[in-house]
Amino acid sequence: MSQRRVVITGIGVVAPGGLGAKAFWERIVAGTPMTRLITAFDSTGFRSRIAAECDFDPFQYGFSEHDIGRLDRAALFALTATREAMSDSGLVVDRDDAHRVGVSLGTAVGATLRLEERYRAVSHEGRDWLVDHRLAGPDLYDYFVPSSMAAEVAWAVGAEGPNAVVSAGCTSGIDAVGHAWDLIRDGSVDMMIAGATDAPIAPITVACFDAIKATSNTNDDPGTAARPFDRTRNGFVLGEGSAVLVLEELQSARRRDAHIYAEIRGYASRGNAFHMTGLRPDGQEMAAAIRAALDTARIPATAVDYVNAHGTATRQNDRHETQALKRGLGMHAYDVPISSIKPVIGHSLGAVGAIEVAASAMAIEFDVVPPTANLHHPDAELDLDYVPREARQRKLSTVLTVGSGFGGFQSAMVLAAPEAVAA
Repeated sequence: MSQRRVVITGIGVVAPGGLGAKAFWERIVAGTPMTRLITAFDSTGFRSRIAAECDFDPFQYGFSEHDIGRLDRAALFALTATREAMSDSGLVVDRDDAHRVGVSLGTAVGATLRLEERYRAVSHEGRDWLVDHRLAGPDLYDYFVPSSMAAEVAWAVGAEGPNAVVSAGCTSGIDAVGHAWDLIRDGSVDMMIAGATDAPIAPITVACFDAIKATSNTNDDPGTAARPFDRTRNGFVLGEGSAVLVLEELQSARRRDAHIYAEIRGYASRGNAFHMTGLRPDGQEMAAAIRAALDTARIPATAVDYVNAHGTATRQNDRHETQALKRGLGMHAYDVPISSIKPVIGHSLGAVGAIEVAASAMAIEFDVVPPTANLHHPDAELDLDYVPREARQRKLSTVLTVGSGFGGFQSAMVLAAPEAVAA
């Protein structure tokens, strides 16, 4: 049986530097970093005191005082991105067809902010080992289970089909979109609201990454702190945000005369069964995911016009990814432009994979390769074309986006231009 084709018909983004897909796109094309000293809490004493924060006022986006009181910041992000994606797509879920619409939401750390806040409350700021449950509030369980955020998205759009949370560390976003793609392809549903959200800028998260020295400590110049593929790189910068996509079976999109950003042609995920935070330098697992995604898409490596890189600016990731692209794309790796948008928006953990899928679809939409900001000092060991500092106008028919996560998760997705969809 032939597999059904899946297209992107709506995009919603919450990211540092301006909310909404349009503001997000303009920011990453300009290559203007949005990293700054942390304002969300007093970071005095932390090794890394910088982050890419969203200037997000939930009242401005129509949330009531009740909503703001009960929902974690990550859930508010997801709902905001969902509203934009649904409006962009023009999709309204009909009650009779609601069971054919599902939700797939990725997150790495769930409701971190509210869990930490509630723990401080029930333990009297950590003083008491035996906590006072009467101080917990009625929504504590929702913060404890990340599935509550996917439920909120489903309720908001009226989706009664499959509803899942994907939590695979930093590949959660791309994997959540991949899961949704699979469900549409095999006929389980016709449409999916798919994406990811994370709001991890909290003391517990910053402390975790401080402990393993994964984040940049360029606190005196936050704007230059995230430097993927640069020989002076010294770690990633934490971010926050959300991206939600409307995925739709091709014939359904055509019947609605919906705008199509891109078709998702292939997706694959692999693990390295090696180390929680370490990566094999040869990049075999990511290369395997790349090859599998291209094989599913029935697209040769030489057809890839742009690679949206994971590009975290840790020394081991940038080496690992460079080797993976050489193994996965062969000699074509030396000819294709590759860039990371993380110097602009930071690394929002589980959310960033979905944000990068959105960026890849918009790159196809506008035929523009976003730059790798802050890349001033090329590392001789990293000898591919990483598009330093300035965007490039280029016809894009096929885009590859990749992700890598602690635990050894490696994922790849292939997107194709709408003109290929019409064939």
